[in-house]
Formats: sequence, C-alpha cells, structure tokens
Amino acid sequence: MPTALRPIGHEDRLSLVDHLSELRKRIVISIVTLAAAFVVCFWQSDPILDFITEPVRATQNLDNPSEKSADPLEQAALSQKAQERFLRELSPALELNAATLRSLSRADNLTPAQSAQLARASAAQASASREAERAAAALPKNTERNLVTLGVTEPFTATITVALYSALLLSLPLILFQIYAFVLPAFSPRERKTALPLMLMVPVLFIAGVAFGYFVVLDRAVDFLQNFNDDSFDILLRANDYFKFAVLFLAGIGLLFQIPVGVLAVTRLGILTPKQLAANRGYVILGIAVLAAIATPTPDPITMSVAMVPLIVLFELSILVARWIDRIKPPPELDELDDEAKDEGEDEDEDEDDGEQRDGAPPDPVHSEEDVKD
Repeated sequence: MPTALRPIGHEDRLSLVDHLSELRKRIVISIVTLAAAFVVCFWQSDPILDFITEPVRATQNLDNPSEKSADPLEQAALSQKAQERFLRELSPALELNAATLRSLSRADNLTPAQSAQLARASAAQASASREAERAAAALPKNTERNLVTLGVTEPFTATITVALYSALLLSLPLILFQIYAFVLPAFSPRERKTALPLMLMVPVLFIAGVAFGYFVVLDRAVDFLQNFNDDSFDILLRANDYFKFAVLFLAGIGLLFQIPVGVLAVTRLGILTPKQLAANRGYVILGIAVLAAIATPTPDPITMSVAMVPLIVLFELSILVARWIDRIKPPPELDELDDEAKDEGEDEDEDEDDGEQRDGAPPDPVHSEEDVKD
C-alpha cells in the first residue's frame, strides 16, 4: 500500500485498498487546508464581518440629508446626527456669550447688583457651554445600520459561520485540486485534454462570479429589499438571516458564471455544435433570465438585468471560443470519424490496387483440343 501521494497515470492499476488510501490522504489534506484557512479567517473576523456587512450599512441614508427617509430607525439616526451638530455649534456660541457677559460685568457704569447679575449670567453661560459639549460627546458615534442578534450564543455562532464560509472560499482552489488529482487518472489522455481545461475554469469563474455578485449586485439587492415599504416597518435585520441570504446569493451568481464551462463541455463532447447554440440563442437567453431571477430574489428588474448582462456576455464569448477551438482542434468524436474515413479510404485504395494488378496480368493461355490431346 502506498505511503505517500504520487502522480498516478491512466495505465496504472491500483487495488481498492490503494484507491481508498489515496482518497483518505487527499481528504486529510483538504481538511487540514480548510482548518488552517478557518484559523486565519477567525483571527481576522472583525474586518471580514465589516466587509460582508458593508452592503447593509450602505443602505442607511445618512450622508445625504436632501433625500428623505421613511424608515423610523433611520429617522432616529438622522435626528441623533442633527442633535450632535447642533450641540457642537451651540457650545462655542454659549462660551462666546459667557465671555461677553464677563467683560460687561467689569464696566464702571454698572451698579454692584448689575455686575453681580452679569457675572452670574456669564457663569451660567459657561456652564451651559460645557454641558453642551459633554452632551455632544455622549451621543452615539455609530449611527450606521448593524445586524441584530437575538440569542445568547448567536454573536459567537454568527462569527463562526462567517469564518467558515470565508475559509471555504479561500481554500477552494486547493480542495478542487485534490478532487481533480483523484479523478483525472480515470480519464484517458484524449478525455483529459477536454476535461482538464474545463476543470481549471471552474474555480476561476466561480470566484469571478462571487466578486461580481458582491461588488455589483448584492448592494443593489440589499438596498432595494431594505428600503422597500420601509415607512411601515422597523427594519431589524438578523445576522444569521443576512449571512444565509448573502452566501446563497453569491453562490448562485458564482454557479451562473459556469456557463462557459457548460458551453465548452457540450461542444467538445459533440453533444451540440456552436452553430446549434447560436441558432437557439433566444431559448438560452430566456433560460438565463429565469436563472437570474432565481439567483437574485428581488422583484425589481434592475437587479435582475444587472445579473443577466454578464451571463449573456459570457454565453456569447463561449460560443466564439468554441468556434475558434473547433477550427484549430475538432472535437474528439470528429477526429475519430476522420480517422475512420481515412482507414476506409486506405482500404478502398488497396482494393483498387489489387483490381488493377489483376487487370494488368497476362491472360491464362488457352489450349486447343489438339494440344490437349498431345
């Protein structure tokens, strides 16, 4: 039984025990990789949480006072910011009034009672200025919308969940490499030429889809859903619900970005040709629209259109790439047909050569009856 991982060729013959041993070692490597990535992600959980929850915080309309908000919680946050600005401006104004009253209380044309009254007013103004400064400092600084946890252990479990999802995405290339290394020896050299490029495209396209979904689509979806009919609800978004929504949303976009893999697979396997896919483009676009509607569970057409455009572009580019590959290297089935045609042509040429040789040979001598008698 092998004690270390080694490259396995298509012609190698391993026993069931050897296959299980190799599978066990590749699973162990994948688990160790995932665990190491999880430790790093848990260590950096604060910036990861800030990064993931940024689309939620961006839905707060606090930086543009000209846009009115109907969300009661958002209105309360706007009120707090307005109070802070007011108190910050009130404090120096009161201090200035106090200084003015102090200077007036020292005038020579005032009676002692008037001087005392101005001094008391100056002291009250100075005290009010200090209290206004303290009140402004005591107002909440974080007025952004944050996720809500309802259970005692939910902050810990939510952090663990986010760290695990992040670790899975971070270790995805190495885990896929272990899967490919275990599966590829079962393919023949010709099958490997078709399967290996497609397998390498999967993690690249998935990560590209996740990045596109986060930076382009997710914030629009969250903004629409969180501000929809917000004047009728106190919107509190639970952490576990948001993380589940974000993970499924981004995973769906990542899977939709596998369209080039599907197109190249069906064309290289000879199931469909690029010409047939181009001729049925309308049905494909309809299917993309349905998948985009499922992957982006928002009723607004803008988010759905934003998700559809790159998928249609990927589909069109996949057809062009499939046509180009077919020109430089036909699918394996076509190669086999060409080889069979060549073999048949060679057999026909050999048959023709044999016939020509028979036609050019001298005829057998014809013996007369007299010669036979002699």
